[in-house]
This record gives sequence, structure tokens and C-alpha cells, in this order.
Amino acid sequence: MPNGLPAEVTSFVGRRHELAEVKRLLSGSHVVTLTGVGGVGKSRLALRAAVDLRRAFPGGVWLVELAELSDPGLVEHAVADAIGLADYSRLPELDRLIERLAGRHALIVLDNCEHLLTSCAVLVDALVRSLPHLRVLVTSRQPLGIVSEQTVAVAPLPLPVADGSLSTAESLVECDAVQLFAERAAAVLPGFTVTEANQEAVAAICRRLDGLPLAIELAAVRLRALSAEQVLERLDDRFRLLTAGSRAAPPRQRTLRALIDWSYELCTPGERLLWQRASVFSGGLDLEAAEDVCSGDGIRTGEILDLVSGLVEKSVLVREEQPGSVRYRLLDTIRQYGRERLAASGRMADLQRRHRDHYCRLAARARAEIFSSSQVAWLADLQREHANLRTALEWSYGEPGEEGTGLAMAADLFYHWVTRAHVREGRVWLDQGLAAGAGPEETRVVALWAGAWLAMLQDDTESAAGMVEESRAIAQRLGLERALAYATTCSGAIAMRRGDQSAAIKLLREAADAHRVVGDPAGLALTLIRLCHAHSFMGDGALARSIGEESLVLCETHGDSWHRAYTLMALGVEAWREGDFARAVALEKDGLRFNRMINDIRGAGLNVEVLAWVAASEGRYERAARLLGALEVVWRSLGAQLPGFEHLARYHDQCRARCVEAMGDSAFRAATRRGFRLPYNDAILYALHEEDDQGKRRKQGAAERLAPLTRREAEIAELVARGLSNKDIASALVISQRTAEGHIEHILNKLGFNSRAQIAAWMSERTRED
Repeated sequence: MPNGLPAEVTSFVGRRHELAEVKRLLSGSHVVTLTGVGGVGKSRLALRAAVDLRRAFPGGVWLVELAELSDPGLVEHAVADAIGLADYSRLPELDRLIERLAGRHALIVLDNCEHLLTSCAVLVDALVRSLPHLRVLVTSRQPLGIVSEQTVAVAPLPLPVADGSLSTAESLVECDAVQLFAERAAAVLPGFTVTEANQEAVAAICRRLDGLPLAIELAAVRLRALSAEQVLERLDDRFRLLTAGSRAAPPRQRTLRALIDWSYELCTPGERLLWQRASVFSGGLDLEAAEDVCSGDGIRTGEILDLVSGLVEKSVLVREEQPGSVRYRLLDTIRQYGRERLAASGRMADLQRRHRDHYCRLAARARAEIFSSSQVAWLADLQREHANLRTALEWSYGEPGEEGTGLAMAADLFYHWVTRAHVREGRVWLDQGLAAGAGPEETRVVALWAGAWLAMLQDDTESAAGMVEESRAIAQRLGLERALAYATTCSGAIAMRRGDQSAAIKLLREAADAHRVVGDPAGLALTLIRLCHAHSFMGDGALARSIGEESLVLCETHGDSWHRAYTLMALGVEAWREGDFARAVALEKDGLRFNRMINDIRGAGLNVEVLAWVAASEGRYERAARLLGALEVVWRSLGAQLPGFEHLARYHDQCRARCVEAMGDSAFRAATRRGFRLPYNDAILYALHEEDDQGKRRKQGAAERLAPLTRREAEIAELVARGLSNKDIASALVISQRTAEGHIEHILNKLGFNSRAQIAAWMSERTRED
């Protein structure tokens, strides 16, 4: 998903005028909203426009899909998640979005806003008022209604005229609606073409469907079993039934509804039931979930696979390939239709409960098996199911008497919240249940320590301390030894955060002993990591190494990788402190490779921190400064520096001071800017040294392609392409603004250009060649 946009898996047909209009409006307007009936192709048009405009927005282009989101309060979080803004900070989400996007020439596509109109309008208005370089492209069935908005009404595809003037098959296919039908039909029926024999039927189908892309695509699928003439005949039958429907509804909506009605009735009774029941899922489902949630009361478990296959064949379910498995998804219009049918059947609440129960069991299994060789697979599964997990939590907290189950589920998802940078959202779910007094005390005690840990990661130490003390009190009163051990671990971590290392060591030793007694290896590893850090910080290197080695053996015995990576980081800190730089580098790179693989940004940042300290200790100040610059981006994205390990901040400050003293302030700032400008993945590669040989070859090839520019001119041209002003370029390169302007003038003269936009386009073309 490069640059935040999904790959286009089918051809884009027509829309030349609308596409040109969208691009024109985005060049001068902050907000452009595509409006139109469901199924008309707003999302697809927005995606194509975004793909075409990527070069014009060097600050980033992101797609935010809102169709599966039902809580208006999570719109800001969805945008933050889409642009890669993790949520360790306690700052308001809006403030962090503005901080992250400041100065960027960026484009955000908000897709399917109609059910969250007010929240989207408020957010977009606030963003564009604060960010003059930001553009927002919206798809919605109605405008946002804000001052800065320009709207584009997306009409159905042009239709063939009905007077016979398009008399040949060749000329008929030039019509966009017919071309779409023909291309989608050929995808399901290889060899299909519009011929003299079927052209009248094809043209009539497109006209009957009012040129709605979704309707045309659904109709084309029927050519697997029917001829074009039979498809037309059945459409005619269905349209006549619409006369009993609402006359107030727009004709195109009645047509789309009729087509979906028809698709529904072509399904077998079992397929219809599965269609209804699958509509309770958000963001897709797998076969196991379908069998668990959708079977019973008319569908045997053994039938699910055949029914799923039937719905895939009918294009009701979309098949999506995943590593080692397959998932299925309902298009939003199809899903909404299924939900209406399910509601009419009176089974909605029952299916929503079964959906919740499935994901509640999934969360509990993941928590129980997280400290094992299946850990990485579990973390990936939970991330894929994030939308379903959220839907299950929403239902639990919205259904009287189910809040306790929701709180237990939120606590079971502790590692999902922590490893995938969903800290803010996890804390919201936990706080909501705790504030409502939900669940029995056995559930509350676990939720309290989990919430305390997340609060600590957000640097909300006082809230964390209050929750963990309540957790310890309940656990002691009820004799819940496992929960008490975790609460004590959290108390020790909070003591470290407060700078009381002696108290931290006492609490963490007590917690480690308790975890050993109850036989909880995950809790023990979590505790040993903190205890290793505490002894290292106090200067007791031998004990720190011993504790770290115990944690490594524990993790490797159980096949755990995540705790192991954090253990490696702790041992790396101690190795660096003792002057064993080669071992420190090996340990940190080992952990960094894993954290990079699972996209644990916090863990990766901690590894890069230690690598920067090592570089400075070895006298490689340029490298250390560049790593510190890259880290500035990482910590800003998380909203906190060294979250959860703030006691290490003094080492960061010492590293910075050492570099400044050795390099001089000006050279240090220039080096950190170079690191700051590195994209995240490039920064990780730089930290791992894995880019060296490849990077040299790439730079050599780039120099050849960027001729006749000098090295400095090429560097400035790159900053122009990124949208930086002359003032920003001067600041980034530590030169005067007049010097920057002179370089840009030379670039324009050498290339024969007369605008910065031409420089940006030229650079983008050569960057793509790399």
C-alpha cells in the first residue's frame, strides 16, 4: 500500500471530464467533495484522482476509509491511523494531526463520510484552517457544508442513445457504460465481446441500470450463467416491481435497490441467510469466523464453505488473498442491504451478540497464547481484525448488561493496543468500562493494571498510579495472585518513571517472584525487562546482564519474539554502558529487525536510540547526529520521547551534547536535518547499515540521472520537489535564503524550466527511475 493508497485491481473506465475537474479544483481549493448516489463510483474516482496526483503532493497522499466506522468520536483516530500517527500522546488528536501535517503539501482522501457527516465536517474545517498546504478529497452522498468546500456531482456513466445511431458494436463500446460492462463481463466470461448479435441487449442493460457502475458490474457477473438477453429480461421483471416502492426515492436508487434485490433472490435460501449474517462483520471475515458466527438456525456448519463459495461466485462476497489464508469482504452497499434484511428478520441482536462472542473468544485466546511461537501470527490476526474488534466493543458497551464483557475483552487485547500503537484507543475502551463500573471485580482488577500500563506509556503517571493502586488493593483483598503480580510489575515501572529506582527494584523483584509462583512466563518476562533496565541504570551491570539473560532464555524457551526484542534492547543498553560496542550493536540490530517486521514503532525507536549512543561513543558523530534526527520524527509521531522508558532520556541528552561538542552546533544541526528528512523505512535501513552498498549504487545512478545538476543543486531540487519554500530550504541546508534562491535560479536555467512545478515533476520522474 505505497504512500497510503491501495493498488487498483480492476481497470478504470471513463470519467475523463470528472477526473480533470477534480484535479483542477484541488489545485486551488482546500476541500473537494464528490457527491452522488451509492454505487455511482465516487470512491473509485477519488482513488484514481489521488493516484494521479501523488507527484503534486510530496508531503503524502493517504486514503481514510470510513465505511466501517460507526462511532463519530473515532473519526480523528481513523485519520491519525491512516497517516501513521501512533497514539502514545495525551495531546488532543486534532492537535497532533495538525502538528504532523504542518508545512506538508499533502492530500487526504476521506471516503464514505455520509454517516459521519458532522464529525467529518468539523475535523476537515479545523484541519484546512490550520494547514494551508493541505488538500482534502471527500466522498459522500451529501456535501460536508463547510465554507472551504467545492463539490463535484458524480453522475452515472454516459449511456448509449436509444435511437439506433450507434449502429455498430465497435462504436457502441466507445460508450463508457458499455465499455465497463464489456470489461467486467470478459473478466468473468473469458472471450466475451460486444457483437452485432448481443449489442442491443448490452446497450439496453446499461440503460436500464442508469449507467450506475456498481449495478453494471453486478449485472455483468450474471453472464456466468445467463446470456445478455436473459439478463435484460430478468432486469425488466425486477424493474416493474419497483412501482410499488417509494416514489420519493430517486430513480437511480430504486434501480440499484432493484438490482440488489434481484441478486439476493438469485441466491439460494442458505446463501441469503449467510449474506444477512455476514453483514454484522466489519472490515471482512475469514472462514472460521463465518462458521462460528453464521452457522445454526438454517445453516449447518459444514455448509458454510459451499455457501461462501456461492456468494463469491455471485460477487456478493469479495475474495481477498492474505498470507497463508483468504478473507472475504462485503462491499458497503451490499453489506447495508444485508443488514436491512437481517434487521427485518428480527435476528440482528442475536447475530451481533454472536459476532461479539466470537471476537471476545478470539481476544481471550490471543491473550492466553501470546507468549509462544504463534505470537507473531496472533498479533497479525488481531491487526487484521481491528475493525471487527472495535465493532464488538462498541456493541458490548452499547448493550445494557454487556459492559463487563466489553471490559474483559478490552483488557485481553492489551498486547494488541501496545504492539500496534493503538495505545490511545485501548485506553479509551478500558477507561469507558472502568468509569461505568462494569464487570465483576475479577475483571476490573485486570482492566485496571492494563489501563495503568497504557496511561504510563502516555506519560500520564498520576492516573496510572491511581489505577494500579486500586488494582493491587482489589487483588490483595480477593487473593488474585496472578493479577496482583501484574499490578506489582506496573507499580515498579511507575516507580522507575518517577526516578525512584530503589523502590522500582524492590517492587519488580517482588513481582518477578510472584510471576514465578503462579507460573506466568509472559508476566515474568515483562518484569525481568524492567528489572534489567533498573539494575543497569543503577550501575549494577553484572546483575542486569544476569537478569536479561534469564529473560532471553525464558523467551526463547517459549518461542516468544516481542518480549525477546525488548530484552535485547535492555541488554544492548548495558553492553553500551560497559563499552562493549560491538555486542551492543549486534543486540540492537537483532531487536530492530523484529520490531521493523511487526511495525512496532516504539520498539524500533528504542533500538535506534541505543545505536545512536554507540555511534557517538565510537566517535562517529555524523552518524549519531543523523540517527538523532531520524528519532525526532519517530518520537514526534508517537507524541512522546522514549515512551515507557523515560529514565533513558539522560543518555539521549548526553549523546546529543557529545555530538554538538565534537561537531559544532551548525554541523550537528545540518546532520540531524539530514536524518529528519529520511523516510521511516530509509531511517531504519540506515540504522541497520543495510543500505550502504545498495545506497552507494543508487546514489551513483542518481547522480548520472540528475546531470547536469551539481550535487548541491540536486539536493535543493529534491527539497523543491518536496514542496519546501526558499526559506525552508535555506534553514534545512544552513545557507542564506538568497543563496537558496540563486541555486534555484541556476537549476531553472540549466533545465530550461520556468517554474518550481517543472522542477518537482522532473525530480519525481528521476526518483521513480531509482
